[in-house]
Amino acid sequence: MKLLFKLQNLKSLWILKPSNRTFRGHPRLLACDVYSQYESIRRGEQEIPEYFNFASDVLDKWSEIEKAGKRPPNPAFWWISGNGEEVKWSFEELGFLSRKVANVLTKVCGLQKGDRIVVILPRVPEWWLVNVACMRTGIVLIPGVSQLSAKDISYRLQVSKAACIVTNDALAPAVDSVAAECQFLKTKLIVSKGNREGWLNLIDVYKNQSADHSCVKTRIQDPLSIFFTSGTTGSPKMTEHSQGSLGFRPLLSERYWLDLTPSDMIWSTADTGWILASLGSVFDPWVFGACTFIHKLPQIESSAILNTLCRFPIHTLIGAPTLFRMLVQNDLSNYKFMNLKHCLSGGEPLNPEVMEQWKSKTGLDIHEVYGQTETGVVCSVFKGMKIKPGSMGKAAPFYDVQVVDKNANVLPPGQQGEIAIRSKPIRPLGFFSEYIDDPKKTAESERGDFYVTGDRGTMDEDGYFQFIGRDDDIIISSGYRIGPFEVESALIEHPAVAETAVVSSPDPLRGEVVKAFVVLSPTFPSSDLESLTRDLQEHVKKSTAPYKYPRKVEFVQELPKTVTGKIKRNELRNKEWGRM
Repeated sequence: MKLLFKLQNLKSLWILKPSNRTFRGHPRLLACDVYSQYESIRRGEQEIPEYFNFASDVLDKWSEIEKAGKRPPNPAFWWISGNGEEVKWSFEELGFLSRKVANVLTKVCGLQKGDRIVVILPRVPEWWLVNVACMRTGIVLIPGVSQLSAKDISYRLQVSKAACIVTNDALAPAVDSVAAECQFLKTKLIVSKGNREGWLNLIDVYKNQSADHSCVKTRIQDPLSIFFTSGTTGSPKMTEHSQGSLGFRPLLSERYWLDLTPSDMIWSTADTGWILASLGSVFDPWVFGACTFIHKLPQIESSAILNTLCRFPIHTLIGAPTLFRMLVQNDLSNYKFMNLKHCLSGGEPLNPEVMEQWKSKTGLDIHEVYGQTETGVVCSVFKGMKIKPGSMGKAAPFYDVQVVDKNANVLPPGQQGEIAIRSKPIRPLGFFSEYIDDPKKTAESERGDFYVTGDRGTMDEDGYFQFIGRDDDIIISSGYRIGPFEVESALIEHPAVAETAVVSSPDPLRGEVVKAFVVLSPTFPSSDLESLTRDLQEHVKKSTAPYKYPRKVEFVQELPKTVTGKIKRNELRNKEWGRM
């Protein structure tokens, strides 16, 4: 078998060689068959390199290609504040500035390879600089969302034993209020236009640092990032990812879910504390030499999103289902997107009705992406693939995804079970390393030869997967198993419904019944809620199997969500069952 990239002395990856094929007049990445690559690794014909560092083996290689004039002139990073501020960096400038930040972390803060740093910043350029600086130094990055409370921050600092934290003016007081409890915390860096007692100003300090820095040598299994899971059940867990699972994986799996080129620009609206921000705005776009576009977006507002898509040459948009549900409520005929060609949604299943509305209003399909903090992207609707409404696509390269029963037996197509990924005898590239300090939880994540996701679903004859719900979200009423997502999808088709969550509710006759919490569309009159309830119930009966209709409906102003935007159905369910 012809190998499609070379590994010399197992030291450095050279996949970024321009081929003789061009795209839009510019050299394109080496085309490769990801499946045959994976087969060659499994058969031992080619080994995964022992050493790998995303900064030196990918970003610095793109800088060299850029300087040689073999990359389009668009930036590697383009940031806007929404208030007139703008930052553009080439790969060379990204390298120059990140080396300065690397020297801050090592020389000023005294951090060493393997130390941990908590970074809680909104969508500001310094978040990306610290990311790359951590790669260069071998320091383990722990991102956090900006909505964290003082209690949340204290928990993360204590369990992670982080030696440093980077945040902004908004959260610095919260950090100060708990810093005394965090015995491992030695240094506090603030991203601010001013100064704060007890803090080093990152912007001021890195500007005075030398840009002379040698990237540390890292093994492919060395830790790169730790993500705290969203915590829909229990306390957030520390999920460790390596240089291989985050950085090397997209080099082998190539363009399967983003399909970018050096001429493209991608905008991921994901919060910086979410793994999708790392996948969609750091590793996967920069593997292809594409431009990462970022809007600060202090508030997720339809007008800001839509106007930005009209003003800037954004080719690919990644957003949570909530984003698209919000956008389709607007009159989109007034907007002409400058360059948008590819839309992706991830984090939760997207209702088919929203996909249809977006398609009818923009002419664009929404490609669903399914994954977890532990695994990255598990399934997706690849570009050019037939879209089946309600489906989250096929398994990603390297992942043997199946639907299994409680004994880890693979179920036939169409039969409902738990979505699982084969993890033995070979653990797939892209998997998390472990739940840190929780070997029991790590072991419990596997059943037989599979890693079990905790999500229930089905697979059809064509290999398309459909999400039904979290295993603990399934409603069993009068012996019927009901997934909340299919009921929610039926409800959201109704013009009165802006957002909804479905959970089980106790019932003396049926054991439990379906209950829907509904957020009304702001344009819908809500004077007669009893009549509207009956209308919604009849609508669901006509849209899906009648036994699935919500026997209880409660209208609410908003739904409880995690900091990453996932609906906390467990909180609603616990309230229903008196477990709050």
